[in-house]
Amino acid sequence: MTLAQWMALFMLALFTPIEVASAGSGGNELSQRLGSGNPVAGKEKSDAGRCQECHGVDGNSGDTRIPNHAGQYAGYLAKQLSDFQAGARQHTVMSVMAEDLDAADIADIAAYFAAQKPMRGRDGIGNASARRLFVNGDASREIKPCAECHGKNGEGRVSGDGGTVYPVLGGQRKAYLRSQLVSWKLGERHNSPDGVMNEVAKRLNEDDIDALADYLSGLQPP
Repeated sequence: MTLAQWMALFMLALFTPIEVASAGSGGNELSQRLGSGNPVAGKEKSDAGRCQECHGVDGNSGDTRIPNHAGQYAGYLAKQLSDFQAGARQHTVMSVMAEDLDAADIADIAAYFAAQKPMRGRDGIGNASARRLFVNGDASREIKPCAECHGKNGEGRVSGDGGTVYPVLGGQRKAYLRSQLVSWKLGERHNSPDGVMNEVAKRLNEDDIDALADYLSGLQPP
């Protein structure tokens, strides 16, 4: 979908969300991206809740350690906020920030960041040494291709039954990507469906993690 089409659908989503949800493939794509929340309400809530201070008004953070949320799937963001609330994912700041949000707040804030222009990598190329691992995996170490879930350009996707959202990784902060892969590997983070990320990360060595973080941060999802 072109930027012009995306923006047109976004404007429709602001004023006629019911029509967008059934407006063909483009409308379905946008509906999946935004989820059930209201991005207009989410803008106000994310400002009042100080989300934008760390993650940026446009969803692009000003700190390499803090993730970008621009164009991320709302369903993924909503799950993370719910997991912070429930203790399934731990973070000194985010666990506190999420504790007073209700379901509507979470949906709206997630929709606001999902509605922003998608994050972009530095050059669309990334670390060439990691491409083979990302695209093909490594059968000798029982590492499945990352692209199977996250897309060949790190664009993420929603599963066919809508039950699982695989996040956008292309253009994400390199330092953040590395820290999360390390956390998955060490078992400090364990909130992926069926523990799949722990299984993948524990088979990665330090060089793999550094290379993948660099590769993904350089990608430019379509």
